[in-house]
Amino acid sequence: MEYLSSRGNTPRVSAAEAIKIGMAPDGGLFVPESIPHLNANTLEEMARLSYQDRAALIFSLFLTDFSREEIESCVNGAYNGKNFDHPHIAPLHQLQEGLFVLELWHGPTSAFKDMALQALPYLLTTSTRKTGETDETVILVATSGDTGKAALEGFKDVPGTRIMVFFPQDGVSEVQKRQMITQEGKNVYVAAVQGNFDDAQNGVKQIFASREIIRILGQHGCKMSSANSINWGRLLPQVVYYISSYIDLCSADQVVPGQAVNIVVPTGNFGNILAAFYAKKMCVPVNRLICAANANNVLTDFIRSGIYDRNRKFEKTLSPSMDILISSNLERLLFELTGHDAGRVSSWMVELSNTGRYEVDHSTRQAIQEMFWSDFSTDEATLARIRSTWQEYGYLMDTHTAVAMDVYARYLKLTGDQTPSIIASTASPFKFGSAVARAVMAPESIAGRNEFEILRILSQETGQTIPAGIATLEEKPIRHQTVTAAQQMEATVLSFLGI
Repeated sequence: MEYLSSRGNTPRVSAAEAIKIGMAPDGGLFVPESIPHLNANTLEEMARLSYQDRAALIFSLFLTDFSREEIESCVNGAYNGKNFDHPHIAPLHQLQEGLFVLELWHGPTSAFKDMALQALPYLLTTSTRKTGETDETVILVATSGDTGKAALEGFKDVPGTRIMVFFPQDGVSEVQKRQMITQEGKNVYVAAVQGNFDDAQNGVKQIFASREIIRILGQHGCKMSSANSINWGRLLPQVVYYISSYIDLCSADQVVPGQAVNIVVPTGNFGNILAAFYAKKMCVPVNRLICAANANNVLTDFIRSGIYDRNRKFEKTLSPSMDILISSNLERLLFELTGHDAGRVSSWMVELSNTGRYEVDHSTRQAIQEMFWSDFSTDEATLARIRSTWQEYGYLMDTHTAVAMDVYARYLKLTGDQTPSIIASTASPFKFGSAVARAVMAPESIAGRNEFEILRILSQETGQTIPAGIATLEEKPIRHQTVTAAQQMEATVLSFLGI
């Protein structure tokens, strides 16, 4: 299996090269040359496998230059009882007949990014070793909240790597911020960016595209890579949990093998729902991929109209990990739906860069609309959905999962579609405890309380346990206090490296 750039101006590379580099030199994203298909017999056999063995099988189809031993080492290093607090790694919770929540937050940072970022350090270090790389790997990350901590935790003290995370100064929850600025590790660096997530993400992309930065780092024995979902090594592990969840539904006789499901995903950068798209291409029979957005509803507008337009007000919401107006992984979807037409994709991306918008052709828009459905949820609707879900099912969900639940409820009302549905739950409710507490508790019970007092009250009132990685945050010392302007991110990287 070789990998192509979505923009067509980079030679094909191996899986190891794609993971090591992260982003194609021409500014595109690496995409597998073809999507392998799992037949019904293989899915039946996978039902008897553990999550780890399912992941190893799926990895082997895409990482054909990795040995079986290398893949098993990556998988077992990532998915184990030390890193995840649930034996099924990504368990399904049934709310009612035909409606299931896929819990993706049982890892060390209580967010779905752990599903990929516990595996990526193993994939990356294996890739650098396989390709004979001797330079130190400098990993740059822009985060809207969850990726940053998950990447820091995954790469902490990994030999031969240094990791730098940039987050929007006022664009993450208090728990997300505290998780990052208290991060331990000799090779980790964190900086707040004066701006929003798109400013941080654009800054990282510009650094990757800077020949001067690449030259300077090369002189000092360093090469850049990424832990964002622009890296194929981040996206591949996410494909696994959608396939695994469908197998679990079949095993529990909740669906008949071959029966279609809907998959509902709260997303801003389009990576998590793109993983569901790849799962569909591989084997999972999908009726609709439902894209749930918040007030930054650029993806909803795009799916409905075929016009991507980021020229709009940036909204700060209660679901900050989705506060994004430039959805990087959409480029991969367009590459797939145009039959790997890199010229067309590249022209749209140039147009986006120059004008902030582009419009796809009729056939591409039609292909998107046949597969995807989208709507968005306001903050008020999000809080109401947290409250109603708690009251109806006794199930506590975070703000992002509530966006998905709210959009799904609207889809069900408008379409009457009774297809069994999987809601991707992307974070523990305690990562966004203040908002969740506002939804389910009396205002006077939390008035004047700080974030961590609210978490304890929320836990007491609901009987839900605060994840260990969050419960101890309050006592941890702050280790990272750097603040940088978006225009100064290159200088900040060089300062972190002592160059």
